[in-house]
Amino acid sequence: IPDVWTLWNGSSASVTTFVSPQPVEATDDAFWDQFWADTATSVQDVFALVPAAEIRAVREESPSNLATLCYKAVEKLVQGAESGCHTEKERQIVLNCCRLLTRILPYIFEDPDWRGFFWSTVPGAGRGGGDEDDENARPLAESLLLAVTDLLFCPDFTVQSHRRSTVDTAEDIHSIDSCEYIWEAGVGFAHSPQPNYIHDLNRTELLKLLLTCFSEAMYLPPSSDSSNTNPWVQFFCSTENRHALPLFTSLLNVVCAYDPVGYGIPYNHLLFSDYREPLVEEAAQVLIVTLDYDSSTSSSPTVDGTTTGTAMDDVDPPGPDNLFVNYLSRIHREEDFQFILKGVARLLSNPLVQTYLPNSAKKIQFHQELLVLFWKLCDFNKKFLFFVLKSSDVLDILVPILYFLNDARADQSRVGLMHIGVFILLLLSGERNFGVRLNKPYSVRVPMDIPVFTGTHADLLIIVFHKIITSGHQRLQPLFDCLLTIVVNVSPYLKSLSMVAANKLLHLLEAFSTTWFLFSAVQNHHLVFFLLEVFNNIIQYQFDGNSNLVYAVIRKRNVFHQLANLPTDSQAIQKGLQRKKKSPEPISRTNSQDGVSMEGSRPAAPAEPGTLKTSLVATPGIDKLTEKSQVSEDGTMRSLEPEASQMSPEGNPPPALSDGEPWSGEASHSRRDRRRLSSASSSGQWTPTPDWVMSWKSKLPLQTIMRLLQVLVPQVEKICIDKGLTDESEILKFLQHGTLVGLLPVPHPILIRKYQANSGTAMWFRTYMWGVIYLRNVDPPIWYDTDVKLFEIQRV
Repeated sequence: IPDVWTLWNGSSASVTTFVSPQPVEATDDAFWDQFWADTATSVQDVFALVPAAEIRAVREESPSNLATLCYKAVEKLVQGAESGCHTEKERQIVLNCCRLLTRILPYIFEDPDWRGFFWSTVPGAGRGGGDEDDENARPLAESLLLAVTDLLFCPDFTVQSHRRSTVDTAEDIHSIDSCEYIWEAGVGFAHSPQPNYIHDLNRTELLKLLLTCFSEAMYLPPSSDSSNTNPWVQFFCSTENRHALPLFTSLLNVVCAYDPVGYGIPYNHLLFSDYREPLVEEAAQVLIVTLDYDSSTSSSPTVDGTTTGTAMDDVDPPGPDNLFVNYLSRIHREEDFQFILKGVARLLSNPLVQTYLPNSAKKIQFHQELLVLFWKLCDFNKKFLFFVLKSSDVLDILVPILYFLNDARADQSRVGLMHIGVFILLLLSGERNFGVRLNKPYSVRVPMDIPVFTGTHADLLIIVFHKIITSGHQRLQPLFDCLLTIVVNVSPYLKSLSMVAANKLLHLLEAFSTTWFLFSAVQNHHLVFFLLEVFNNIIQYQFDGNSNLVYAVIRKRNVFHQLANLPTDSQAIQKGLQRKKKSPEPISRTNSQDGVSMEGSRPAAPAEPGTLKTSLVATPGIDKLTEKSQVSEDGTMRSLEPEASQMSPEGNPPPALSDGEPWSGEASHSRRDRRRLSSASSSGQWTPTPDWVMSWKSKLPLQTIMRLLQVLVPQVEKICIDKGLTDESEILKFLQHGTLVGLLPVPHPILIRKYQANSGTAMWFRTYMWGVIYLRNVDPPIWYDTDVKLFEIQRV
């Protein structure tokens, strides 16, 4: 069958079907020029006119025509970049080639035989121009990327011309210094160019093509070796790209300077169409893909240099070859950090603003890309991380993250969002300042369906985490370790928990210490260890001020006594497991006294049936994800060797046992449906034994709490009898003035589990990031229905 290629022809845009059974010569310009004729089309038209089936047909039946089409389209982009696109006709040709390549590239990537095509050399396309040998020829991919970067700084096409002139004296694209044409004021650039929506549209189309080039990563299965770099990104972020610095700053500044409200005036977006938003989304996506770099395999890209007058540190070591990662890690001026943090916080808070004044601001949809960007900033630039934690500005990031976590907890299509939110909080919680900042009173009332409370940001965090654990969907089980690790990390610094939060923590302990839960999976008891560590930290280091928690512990003292007397004989173990069969409900919601939810809030809703989602790879267990550090008297931290951590007087959770299931974002298909809370990690073969229960029961860190109960319970009971009290405020008053100085065991050293970079999380981020980009690019649907391998597309 002759292959069919649909193309549009002439200004009438009438669709003619061109049948070509044999190869068409590359020199037949009249034929090829029909593909980028100067008719005004849009990228949507190109997707409609060039159906997937026909691209595949040409690929199979007439490969040389497809090869020539790609080569000629790249050649046109190179010519446009060379000439500087001074005429409307040239610009139209460049945009049409750009759209056509965006359409075709995914079909090149999905076929392993074609994947190397763009990396093969084309005769005559020398690296230095001129008549060199073909050894020096540039691969097509490099020519394409260099042409696109040149076009992104093309006066009167994608940037404002600096000359008021006619075509004759127009700037030569090769002599301009693109650092003077950065798209937006911000990091390293003070001048904010006049907005120009045509330039924004052209930039958006070119960035879409770049993103499509980088998307070859989607067509390779996830591998444990995350060091296999994406050749497109590697070349684009190398010194070969003379625009690397201005492009990095343009993308970062365009994202961080964006104000979706519309010049600060509510409802202004209803009057003006916003051409900036598509550009900002595209810029955010290109930026996070260029920063896809596994920092665990290299020396950390962070450098601690002295402050110099430039936006980047000029200090050795030079950091990674990826210039974008390198530049990101070397930003160090306070005003740049302030600009980035304010911008990210403003955009992350945008969905929350919606809930105060419905529709007053344009609702942005790219919060997941922003979270990935924020993660990269903190992971690659430690100075930025310390800046974020230096003031209570970090709370402007925390509150939106807690809002997203609470809102997405029942929605299976947003498991990835839950993970990245928790990862960021884990990273922040490794720093003492984060715990200290949480003591700030929480007064902003963002409508969330959580109980009304009066207290601090720490209370908000604990109440939201309790809500996720007790009323999230089953697939969030693997995050419990991580959520409780965050609470442990901040607990030594929490000055005063509210009664609501104190009750939530005890409710979790009650739920996790039932015999059926403890005996039904190999690492369920770790959750109890984490919670006991929280109580110990608060009692030892923040007893004054935490009368609410102490009171809650006294009221629920039977839970601690039951733990201390946990039965270990086989019969009791079997009896405990029997109980599980009778009550499949994972955590009782009844005795949690939830009370009234906040005004204006809506319950967290599950995903609409049929919602598309992408699968995620497993994430490492909490013992791989973090390393233990001990806080010394002077507040400095020193890393603990795994052996040393076993000797802590209060006994820490033993390392996760290897026969459990990994702490994963997505269980393997066979297990996925069976995984209820009750068998979070049972792999079917494992059964609890008396020796196993004894092995960890003997390490339960109960001494401090038992001592507290031994001292305080008789005193509280005496007050109640003497004064006939039933009123808790009197008891709280007594506890507020009480002291346990000299009565408690010697305080244990504070242990913090700090996030550590590892290739497991690097791979998780890659699959999550590309999954988000795949699902968010629906108009046009660039990758839809192509054979991606990095993840599976599933319907809820």
